[in-house]
Amino acid sequence: MVGGIGSRHEAREEALNVLYEADVRGEDPLDILSKQDFEVGDYCQDVVRGVAESVTEIDQHLDAVANDWSVDRMPVIDRTILRMATFELTSRDDVPTTAVVSEAVELASQYSTEKSGRFVNGVLARLAADLRPDGADSVSVQ
Repeated sequence: MVGGIGSRHEAREEALNVLYEADVRGEDPLDILSKQDFEVGDYCQDVVRGVAESVTEIDQHLDAVANDWSVDRMPVIDRTILRMATFELTSRDDVPTTAVVSEAVELASQYSTEKSGRFVNGVLARLAADLRPDGADSVSVQ
């Protein structure tokens, strides 16, 4: 996405790239965000800032529902996708629960392992049931 214009899906992909790079390098996501050589859209900025500012709380949510997986043991790409989706579930009431989960599953299926889509779906379905009980009924654990 060039010039910050595009869909939320594209914004999530941009945010995934920024947050993944920051995690791998051990740098502040906001520093990585500021170094982008193109204009980053508002939604991408919102997701990156939200994850950066709330990562401790986000990881606590994930640790509570990720059976037998601590956040620090998750593959970096899966952890990053789950952090983004958790931010959206906790802070973006304007985004439907099903959209958050399906976008995260799609990103995991596209950028991670064959089993990551199911893993992300399962974690987010449990999390959505806790965080958005009224909107989680249409999200299923596969």
